Amino acid sequence: MRVAVVDGVAVFDAAKTLPGRGAWLHPGDDCLELALRRRTIGRALRAPDVDLSALAVR
Repeated sequence: MRVAVVDGVAVFDAAKTLPGRGAWLHPGDDCLELALRRRTIGRALRAPDVDLSALAVR
């Protein structure tokens, strides 16, 4: 699944059409949990101060 930044917030891009740099994750929750714990999503998006709250694991 693709993650992109919209107005400073990281969101899932299901349609894969949002502009800008995107980060790709495996579809399972394990990959997302690991990326959030290691804080790698901000680096991959080249936006270290991006809000990751919309990506919280359910």
